[in-house]
Amino acid sequence: MSSAFRMNSAKISHVMGMQRHFMLVNHVIHPIKTSSFLYNTVHSKPFIRLPHFFRKPREYENSLSLFCSSFCSSSSSSSSAVATSLSKVGFVSWYLGMIKSWPILTKSVTSSLIYMGADLSSQTIVRESSEGFDFMRTSRMAGYGMIVLGPSLHFWYNFVSKLFPRRDLFSTLKKMVLGQTIYGPAMTVIFLSLNAHLQGETGSEIVARLKRDFLSTMLGAIMYWPICDFITFKFIPVNLQPLITNSFSFLWTVYMTYMASLEKAA
Repeated sequence: MSSAFRMNSAKISHVMGMQRHFMLVNHVIHPIKTSSFLYNTVHSKPFIRLPHFFRKPREYENSLSLFCSSFCSSSSSSSSAVATSLSKVGFVSWYLGMIKSWPILTKSVTSSLIYMGADLSSQTIVRESSEGFDFMRTSRMAGYGMIVLGPSLHFWYNFVSKLFPRRDLFSTLKKMVLGQTIYGPAMTVIFLSLNAHLQGETGSEIVARLKRDFLSTMLGAIMYWPICDFITFKFIPVNLQPLITNSFSFLWTVYMTYMASLEKAA
């Protein structure tokens, strides 16, 4: 009987050994198919989410897309605002790239478009409802912005930034003084004279126009441009200064195109 018991124990031990061997081989060949005990043991532990800089890129992208989808579905107005902001950022980056690649051309086209819009706005304000737009006048303004103002702004701001490279208060004030005493008066004379010449006025008529309009135009410039120049020189990088100046000049150009459209001086 004892021998039979020993034989049964040996068979049981052999069967258990074979089972353990089979489980080990099965785990090596099929590592995903683990026993339910091990699976439950591993997943019963608390799950700790790693910070995003330790996570895999795919996992981070998936979570980001899920967040965006849930955010957009929860608030359509917010998603529209985000999309608008992204499009603005895309436009700004594109514009900066154009300034870097084609600085003079980009600034000239920008000036031309602003002068066109300002002239059309000026005509809308003063014209009668039955009158049409003077597109020849608008083309003159666009040509002035493209050929004269855009390139001159580019070279002027580069010159001033090299002359006074710092952005402290004293350097900013010196740039403003130069703008109000040299660049501003010069461009006003060129603008009024060129526009009058393109309208067929003679030399004496152009001189009479300057005597009549130059002083009042410069007084208006002194009231408008110093604060604009201070913001531009103090806070704006030199490559974007023509863009900011053109933005400020929209209202000023409405006034200038009105002055240029006045009748000949008596």
